[in-house]
Amino acid sequence: MKIFSPLYVWTMRWAEHKAAPAVLSLLTFAESVFFPIPPDVLLAPMVLSKPERAWRLALLTTVSSVIGGVVGYLLGYLMFEPLIQPLLIDFNYMDKFEHAMAWFKDYGVWVVFIAGFSPIPYKVFTLSAGFLQMLFIPFLIASAVGRGMRFFLVAGLIKAGGEPMEKKIRESIDLIGWAVVFIIVALYFIFR
Repeated sequence: MKIFSPLYVWTMRWAEHKAAPAVLSLLTFAESVFFPIPPDVLLAPMVLSKPERAWRLALLTTVSSVIGGVVGYLLGYLMFEPLIQPLLIDFNYMDKFEHAMAWFKDYGVWVVFIAGFSPIPYKVFTLSAGFLQMLFIPFLIASAVGRGMRFFLVAGLIKAGGEPMEKKIRESIDLIGWAVVFIIVALYFIFR
């Protein structure tokens, strides 16, 4: 069933829109605070459609993410009990938050770096860092380095792959899409 092919074509067309960088910035900021969709899903097609802008888009994504991380930190620092904790409970994120807290105790600032670079929900760690009143400058540096490495790596890989990569992705997008759906469902049942 080919439902991902039309979505891919739409995304690639949209990635060329003049407002795409602003939407990428907004999506990235929101993902660092509360939004569940990672910015890579928009960064990758934007780099595919305009490879000459890869580094500028990676920088935009990094800066937007770090600014969102600062907002998440401040929310955790100032508004945890009245605002954040009830939301974590409502959205069934409290266990993830407690897990993040345990990682902070074991690894300190390195957790922010790892969360920034990996697909682990960065927002949970920005809120946790604020709640724990982690030193702000180390938080900021770890966020900038971790997020920067991730987004520049994505942009660099996509740029290096260029047209041949785009052609291969277009040809196998339905297989990739269904594989991602399967992995997400499997992870849900494994970790729930």
